[in-house]
Order: sequence, then structure tokens, then C-alpha cells
Amino acid sequence: MIDPSSDDRASGDVAAPPAVLRVPAEDIVVGTSPGDTVVHLEDVAVARGGREIWSEGTFDVPRGCIVGVIGPNGSGKTTFLQLLMGLLTPSAGSLEVLGETPRRGNPCIGYVPQNYTAAVGDAVRCRDLVHLGLVGTRWGTGHGNLEPGKLVDEALTAVDAMGFADERMSEVSGGQQQRVAIAAGLVNSPKLLLLDEPLANLDMRNQREIAALLGRLAAERNMTVFVVAHELNSLLEVLTSAVYLLDGHAHYDVIGKVVDAELLSHLYGTSIGVVRTPQGDLFTRNA
Repeated sequence: MIDPSSDDRASGDVAAPPAVLRVPAEDIVVGTSPGDTVVHLEDVAVARGGREIWSEGTFDVPRGCIVGVIGPNGSGKTTFLQLLMGLLTPSAGSLEVLGETPRRGNPCIGYVPQNYTAAVGDAVRCRDLVHLGLVGTRWGTGHGNLEPGKLVDEALTAVDAMGFADERMSEVSGGQQQRVAIAAGLVNSPKLLLLDEPLANLDMRNQREIAALLGRLAAERNMTVFVVAHELNSLLEVLTSAVYLLDGHAHYDVIGKVVDAELLSHLYGTSIGVVRTPQGDLFTRNA
């Protein structure tokens, strides 16, 4: 299990060969009135061990967005999630999440960590893992709800995992494990869901299915989703915007402006091509 107090792991930032996927021709634009703002940064900087990770973060993220969090290894992607969860405090500037200063254990925030299965015992059933999101673990905030079984079933149903709910986590596929992890993040009905590399180590079919699942959940629940990803390809069909950590600074824009050959090539230090079809759809590929 990844400790959420640690920063980006190189193992989670190994890029798969880029796939060519379609992003919708029209970016989804969500209103940014004060009541719609879920995350607000004003000149935010963050440091670890006396070293500044990134700075100059000034932007608002509206409700209902699916936001990619991208950048090269060590740029501070996981650090960004830690700020939202109140595990770190900014070294400068001001940050509000859901209208308040971030705090640890906020049940309105769901979290799906990287490589969580490493610490799951062989006998743990899928529904047991989701139940941990209610009773509280290092990565599930938990509360004393009186009907835990009903909430667990609802979360498993939401991710289409009831068919294997009573199987052991060690015996289901990687895609099924990821669905269960998302259910654990959903079990408290959060307003904000944070996922750290949820598509890592999945094959292309499962990557696309998990991405589509996140898109459906965000729409059905009017929930804002942040997805840390090493690259955008498998998520392009559902992302509405992205936080990108470039040259030590945090930026935010709609996905159509982030999927830009010059920007992405600068971001990753390698040549990346972007193709726009006559219909306005965008594709990325190695240039």
C-alpha cells in the first residue's frame, strides 16, 4: 500500500507506450461561480524537506470536472493530492477545498492510492476492502454509519463489482481490483474523489473501461475527480481539464488547451505530436 504521506514513486510513473485515443471535440465548460468552485488556489507553493516542489499555483477548479494531474517524475503530482487532503500545508499562498481549509480525514473526500493491493492479505474479500473505507484505514477516512452493509453494496454496485464482491482480492483481475478500490473511495459518498495512477499496470481494455467508469461516476454524482496520470492518452475521452506541473509551477486549463504539442513536449522532455481531425477531435502520438 502506498503511504499517502510520500511523494511520487518512480514505479508509478513508468509510462506505457502512448495509445491514440479520442478526446471530445468540444471541451466541457462548467460554470465557475463561487458556489461551483471546489478547489481554489491563490499563489500556492509547496515544499518538502526545505526544498520547494512547485509554486505560483493560482486557479479555480469547478464542480463536476474530471481533472488530470500530469507532469514528469518528481514534479509533485502526489504532493498536489496531499495538499487537497490536508496531509501537507502550503508553504505560501492560500488553498480552499470544498469551501474550507483542507483537513485530514474529511469524509467528503475519497482517496484511491497507488499500489494499494501490496498490503492486502490473501484472505481479504472485495467487500471487506470497501468496508474498510467506512471503519477507517490509512487511506479511508471512515465514520460510524449504522448501515455499513448497505453502503458497501451501494458502492460496489456503482462500480459494477457486485458480481465478485465476495471473492478474494488476490483472486480477481487487475481491472476488478481497481473497481473495488474505487468503490472504497466512493463508500462515504464524497464530493471530491482523488485517484493516484489508477490505470497503472492495467491493459488497454481495462484502462479504457476504468476511464469510462470515472466519467460516468462524475456525471451521475456531480462529483469532481482528480486523476494523477503519467500521460493523458487513456483518459482523453473523459478528461475535462488538467493540472500540469511545468518548470516548477502549477497550471490549470481545459483539456483542449493542454493537449498541445509544444506544451506536452516541453512538459515531458520528448517530442509529442498532436493531430486534430476535421471534426475537431484531438489525438496524441510520439512525434
